[in-house]
Amino acid sequence: MALQVGIVGLPNVGKSTLFNALLKEQQALAANYPFATIEPNIGIVPVPDPRLDVLAKIVKTTVLKPATVEFVDIAGLVKGASQGEGLGNKFLAHIREAAVVCHVLRDFDDENVIREGAVSPKEDLHTVRLELQLADLATLEKQPEPKGSVDRAAKERWQIITAFKNILSDALSINQILHSEQKMGEYGLAQFTPETIAMVLQDLSLLTAKDELYVINVSESALGGDINKATERFASELGVDPERVVVMCNQIESELAVLSDEDRTAYLADLGLEQAGLDRLISTAYKVLKLQSFLTAGEMEVRAWTIRQGIAARQAAGVIHTDFERLMISAKVTSFADFVQHQGWKGVKEVGKLRTEGRDYIMQEGDVVEFLIGK
Repeated sequence: MALQVGIVGLPNVGKSTLFNALLKEQQALAANYPFATIEPNIGIVPVPDPRLDVLAKIVKTTVLKPATVEFVDIAGLVKGASQGEGLGNKFLAHIREAAVVCHVLRDFDDENVIREGAVSPKEDLHTVRLELQLADLATLEKQPEPKGSVDRAAKERWQIITAFKNILSDALSINQILHSEQKMGEYGLAQFTPETIAMVLQDLSLLTAKDELYVINVSESALGGDINKATERFASELGVDPERVVVMCNQIESELAVLSDEDRTAYLADLGLEQAGLDRLISTAYKVLKLQSFLTAGEMEVRAWTIRQGIAARQAAGVIHTDFERLMISAKVTSFADFVQHQGWKGVKEVGKLRTEGRDYIMQEGDVVEFLIGK
């Protein structure tokens, strides 16, 4: 299951520096002028998961395959992008393909890095969001109103579109409203099922309906304090959920990325940090879409597979191979903790910790699974 995060922001806020750090090599052009990134650069980044090392030792394999997040470095947006200013059309086309929008917001001062419209994290976010709102409004204005006698689905679709127009006309993002029952009621959306709203959103591919993350790119000196307090402060200033905010220094992350594990740990300790900003960002992105991992462990490989929370075993089997969803018979399941405590498949079976689950079993985070597939 692909999880694609689009890295967006005004020019020169540190997007490409962040992307380079994510890839641990200079695959994106990080230059000190606007539009250094013209085509989106795509990188596949592993989700940190120490469980894989533990499982690998138990089943005696050296092949580890973690879950991944796909990051896309998108050209810098400028005011007027919704009308095609700068590289606006490219920006808007590429961001539509992302599942999550990661706003990179500048909070560092460097006279050697020019500010291209960047003022403050709050103002920068407002500028980017406004362009996305204007682009969505233009999309909705193109939708034809149904005339005459129409079925219920068409009528509901138009009512939802009208509600979306009202939201955007109030300079709000659709995603903000959909996360508030009160706001959904105010805009007349509470009467529709989540499935009905989701169908309209899928059809229109609206930019402001996407989940959001916020990277605050600070100077090195700003990392010396309490990172949690800084996160709370920025979240309060932006009016967003602190669990979606990651405070980091992109330049430091770029330096950390090329160090050995030992030197990296020492560098983080000197900074007073327990975890690198990149690891926090990747894990946060994984959580925002309500994803989880199930694990497979054998002599061939140990692997983490990405699934959405709440899906059934048959759908999880389909992630491994599309035919498995149809052919799955049952699944042998145990928890990661039990697998480790009893040292593998044989151990959990002997103590009765290995269960046989059916096709409709709801997968849990950290399940260690072996699927039985028919013909």
